[in-house]
Amino acid sequence: MLSEFAFVGVLVIFATMLPVAGLAVAWLIRPKKPNPIKQSTYECGIKTRGETWVQFRACYYVFALLFVVFDVEAAFLLPWAVAYQQLALYAVIEAIIFVAILALALIYAWRKGALRWI
Repeated sequence: MLSEFAFVGVLVIFATMLPVAGLAVAWLIRPKKPNPIKQSTYECGIKTRGETWVQFRACYYVFALLFVVFDVEAAFLLPWAVAYQQLALYAVIEAIIFVAILALALIYAWRKGALRWI
């Protein structure tokens, strides 16, 4: 029993040490002496004109998040569709509830205007 949990412990230690090691290496090799040339905005070799910090509308991010949510929905529904003949009634009801929740989310986003591009 303890050996089964030892594997999980080694996995947790490794999963913790890997990002810490990456951050440590990045800290060691970072540029240590910043100057105005290093801190300037670089865009394809063309000197920037005007303000370089542009604020994007939040609707673009909301639109992208909605796309990701419904793309993941398709990934979750594929196993249900493949194994539909072997599923019990309980699993089919769960799939219907899952799709209903996502449909309610889509209706909510639609009514709030999140799907309008401009």
